[in-house]
Order: sequence, then C-alpha cells, then structure tokens
Amino acid sequence: MENNRTMMQYFHWYYGNNSSDADLWDRVGDEAENLSKLGVTALWLPPPFKADSYNPGGNTVNEQYSVGYDMYDLYDLGEFDRKGAIRTKYGSKDQYLTAIKKAHSQGIAIYADVIFNHKAGADDTEWVNSSRVAEHDRNFVIEDELWIEAWTQFKFEGRGDVYSDFKWCYRHFDGVDWAANLDPEQAKGIFKFKGLGKDWQKMVSGEHGNYDYLMFSDIDMNSPEVRTELARWAKWFLKFTGVNGFRLDAVKHIQFSFFRDWIRFLRKQDPDLFFVGEYWSYTVNDLKYYIEMTAGLMSLFDAPLQGNFYNASRTPWGGYDMRTILDHSLVKDYPNLAVTLVDNHDTQPCQALEHWVDWWFKPLAYAIILLRQEGYPSVFYPDLYGAEYYDKGLHISLAPVPHIEKLMLARTQFAYGNQYDYFDDRNAIGWIRDGDEDHSGSGMGVLLTNGPEATKWMKIGEKYAGKTLYDFLGNTTCTITVNNDGWAPFCVNGGSVSVWVFQG
Repeated sequence: MENNRTMMQYFHWYYGNNSSDADLWDRVGDEAENLSKLGVTALWLPPPFKADSYNPGGNTVNEQYSVGYDMYDLYDLGEFDRKGAIRTKYGSKDQYLTAIKKAHSQGIAIYADVIFNHKAGADDTEWVNSSRVAEHDRNFVIEDELWIEAWTQFKFEGRGDVYSDFKWCYRHFDGVDWAANLDPEQAKGIFKFKGLGKDWQKMVSGEHGNYDYLMFSDIDMNSPEVRTELARWAKWFLKFTGVNGFRLDAVKHIQFSFFRDWIRFLRKQDPDLFFVGEYWSYTVNDLKYYIEMTAGLMSLFDAPLQGNFYNASRTPWGGYDMRTILDHSLVKDYPNLAVTLVDNHDTQPCQALEHWVDWWFKPLAYAIILLRQEGYPSVFYPDLYGAEYYDKGLHISLAPVPHIEKLMLARTQFAYGNQYDYFDDRNAIGWIRDGDEDHSGSGMGVLLTNGPEATKWMKIGEKYAGKTLYDFLGNTTCTITVNNDGWAPFCVNGGSVSVWVFQG
C-alpha cells in the first residue's frame, strides 16, 4: 500500500535567528518520527557544505554563519577548519550524517540542496583578461581587454586532498563580480573572462540578454574538467551520505544540457534518485521549455502556481476568479514534474524575491497542493512551526498555518481515488476524491472559497449513499449525508476551506 508523497522544506532563510533554535541537523533527528506521522516522506535540507561567510561576533547562529548559498567547498560538510569554523550553520558532518540515518529510520528520504552555479570565498587571486559588461545586458561590453585580479583560486588548504585533489582556478570559471586590483569604485561589476573557449553559456535564461552570470565566481559548465569533477563529486557524495536526491539551485543560470547529462550519469548508479530544479520564473512557458531541454529528467518547483496563490491572496475579498487558480501553472500541464509549494525561503518576508502568500489564503492554498491528485507538494518550515526573526529593521513573526497538520494528515489518510472537479463558481471551488480499497476510510470532498459562505452539491458516489461526512478541519460543526444518487450538499464558511470525510 503506497501513501501519497509529501516533501518538506526543512529550513528557512533565518533559521537560527532565535537563541532557542537548536542545531538544525539535531532537530531533524528529533522530529523525524513526528514528521513521519504527519505524512512527510521526504525532507529538503539546506546546503550542508562549507560556505564563505562566518562572523564570530554575531549574536545568533543566523548572524554568525552563512545560510549556505555562498558555497565554498562541496567536500567539506562541517569537518575541516576553514572560513573561521569547522561546523556549518546547521551543525557538523557527523550531525548531518546522523540526521540522515534517523530520517531514513522513519521512512523519510533526504534531498540535499546543491549549488553548482558559483563558488565563493576563493583562497587567492589570479590575473585574468576580461571584459566589463552591463548589468542589464550581459552581452553589451562596456570595457574590453581589461586585466583584473580575480578571486578564482580555490586551494582548500584546510582540507588538502582529503576526498578529492581537484583544485579550482580561472580555467573553471567564466566571470566574476569583483576586480581586486581596481579602485573600490571600479572594482564592483560583472567581468566576463576572455580567452580560448571563454564566453557566457548559451543554453541559459535569456533575461538580461544572457543570465549565465548570477553572483560570485561563475562556474563554467563548458569546461570538461568542471563537468567531470561535478560528476565525480556527486558520486562520492551519494555514497558518503546516503541521500536520496537533490534540490538543484539556480538552474536557469546553468547550461541546460549539463543537468541532462549529469542526471543520466547518476541514475545509472541509482535509478530512483529524485531531482528538482529551482527555475524561478512566473512564466510557465519558461519552465516547459526547460523541461524540454532537460528531456523531462528533473522536476521543477511550480513558481507560476505560487504566483497564482500570491495574487489570489492579495486580491480584495471575492475579486479573484478561483476557477483560474490552476491556469498557466506547471502542475496543470506537467503534473508529474511539478513540485507544488505555497512559499519558500526566497519568497518569505524581507527576502529579495519576497512574494509571501497572505495568511488568510494559506489554508486554501495548502488544500490545493496537498489534497489534489496532481503534483508533489512541499510544505515550508515556518508554515508548520512558525518563525520569528529580524531583518531590515523589521521584526517578523510568522504563525503556523491554521489546520496545517490536519491538512497534512488528510493527505496521507483520505486523499485517494479518482478526482472530480467542480470549478464552476467564481469564488467557491471544490473537488471529490472517491477513495480506494487500499486506504480504509479514504475519500473526501473539499470545498473552499475566497468569498462568502457557500454550498455546492458534489457527487462522491452511490456506494456511499446514506453515509455521513463531517469537516475534518472543524471549520464547520454540522454534518452532511450522501443521498441515494451519491450526491451531498458540501458547505464552507466564507474565506475558508472545509475537508469533508466520512464519520467513523
């Protein structure tokens, strides 16, 4: 008997901002049993690698350590004394490996967050011939034949040759954002390397003319040495840690063909590995094109659906047409490759891509991603546990989403069988799951509205004639009965969601 899959993003950008936050790797182990009971089948964990920035004078873990996306050394999982510390923000190598084992013991898979677009915190500079290009058009050369001192030498002196003797240099990058030899006013910019075979990668997002360059020292995926090393590293990492897949950061900036070849190589080692890419675009055709270019080998986060949730939540009462909530989303066109989400660490308040779904709409959005047939839902850490942090002079306090645990339980207990949609009203939409024989008591009716209270007749099936249903979320206390033809009058309070399941 196979249950529905549910992923959880088990961190947020400001984890560690409060003194009460434990080492994240330890928390994974402590919470694994409870998460499994809630129906979580996989955890997306943050980057476990040694990053560039460490501030020993910080008042909180979050202020001391990098979140992990300024990646320095893929082989250092919190084991070597580099960048001012041995551990990472989330703990040590041993804590990480223990967390994975404890999660596995509860039947929870682990997806590692990996950064291949760039490296940060180089150990030394090299002289490189380059061109300064425009920020908003990376193909427009402002200054040509410019020799700069670029931070491109990665010697890993704290680790030496343990696990790998590969050392990075300018040959392995195609651009940087800092020229150490120039005056401070001129040192910041985007510098594209020149020389044999050096150019921006072509199969990337077309934003800014060419969106190969994002930040730090940009890795050159056209380099055979780089492609070989990243395949070698992944093979080592999978064996060393036992993780079950990867969340791939910033894939819109990386040569599309690289991941097609890299995933095929790794699936020869383990055909069950899971891959999900972060291509953050609210235009679904961008995502569909990327799927085509990568031969459908990886899933993608459904940013367009998150955009729909955001727009619906920020539209005045009843103004958003809920019949269109799935339009122009990845889950509508590629349901088997869509990882659906309500929010993540980039969209949370105070982040550069802030796009936070308003609190009142979140239970509706989670009902859509958790209780429907299509997509692989991802629950965000603050939406389950809440979060409190400070940034940009603001005190942010995020409460857990109302009924989030019951919505997760409803997914694992009741959301099975055929699905029948009733998207026939501008505000109140619903669907039926008619249950299956493998999950006793399964079957449900879901009704939600962004406007006034509503009642909708929906057919759950003649086999349930005479059966009584109640709102599993407890938003309404009445019960309803299925008539002889299999129909029932499902109801919902205004601006709310009700999940109707069978009594007993």
